[in-house]
Amino acid sequence: MQVLMIHAHPRADSLSAALRDAAKAALEGAGHRVELRDLYAERFDPVLSSEERDRYHDVPANLEGIEDHVASLRRAEALVLVYPTWWYGLPAILKGWLDRVWAPGVAFTLGAGAIEPALTNIRRIAVVTTYGSPTWLLWYIGRPDRKLFGRALRRLCAKDCTVEFVTLTRMDHRTRAECEGFVARVRAHFARW
Repeated sequence: MQVLMIHAHPRADSLSAALRDAAKAALEGAGHRVELRDLYAERFDPVLSSEERDRYHDVPANLEGIEDHVASLRRAEALVLVYPTWWYGLPAILKGWLDRVWAPGVAFTLGAGAIEPALTNIRRIAVVTTYGSPTWLLWYIGRPDRKLFGRALRRLCAKDCTVEFVTLTRMDHRTRAECEGFVARVRAHFARW
């Protein structure tokens, strides 16, 4: 498979970076082609400018400045997102990537009653993330990330697109050994893809 991996963490020495590297190595070891887009390393601008908003529905003028990210998304058969969950959501740079790149004519088209999916090339989505919260609190607040990927973004992909999560909760209370164990779990998960 052609896998697009999106990484969103500002530090190269983070657990998130180790998770990214483990997932990428495992996927490549399983024979997949992985295109890595490290949003912080690329200095991706997450801000949807006034000019971009003005041309948001003007396809293809709305792709100006993001053509390479759109091409990556259109090549992908699978999407792997690796990021820490901050304040129960995505890092701002990743949310900005969705705002700017998952645009009309790329991720969807406007239909008569609802949006129509346009990323039918994507058949699988995986999320690798860490939470500071315990599982019970994530359940209590409604797991907003699972709703975003499992309901909204999945709907814009292939009809049979699957969404899976590989997660570590209580991040702030984990030992080094527990974090290393999670890296090993991520590696094993993607080796089975």
